[in-house]
Amino acid sequence: MKKTPLLNVALSRLIASLGHGDRVVIGDAGLPVPPGVELIDLALTHGIPDFISTLRVVLSEMQVESHVLAQEILEKKPSALVTLDQLNADGALGRRELLSHEQFKILTRQARAVVRTGECQPYCNVVLIAGVTF
Repeated sequence: MKKTPLLNVALSRLIASLGHGDRVVIGDAGLPVPPGVELIDLALTHGIPDFISTLRVVLSEMQVESHVLAQEILEKKPSALVTLDQLNADGALGRRELLSHEQFKILTRQARAVVRTGECQPYCNVVLIAGVTF
């Protein structure tokens, strides 16, 4: 059995297959998944699993170079934003880029996969851009 916190087979496989610059989206329950982009659906019910718990587990295995948020998250200020800001300040998320929510949804077309959570707070979505460990 794995020693790291990530137990989901599909998500573990995805992270193991990433190359430098690949994109992974962690999204709330309402984020549309573009046709042709893999969906790893973790959502069980409202709030389970939540966005931040899912992000923390992904970060336990994924090297992140930068991340993208919809600028609307700064206006709506869901509670997840406090943790996102702390993870960013700690260097876990690399450089931050902000796009409009519409531009964000267009960017998801380039993702290797969208990880759907049960999160129901507005704009709790992030594009993680893979880095390298060397």
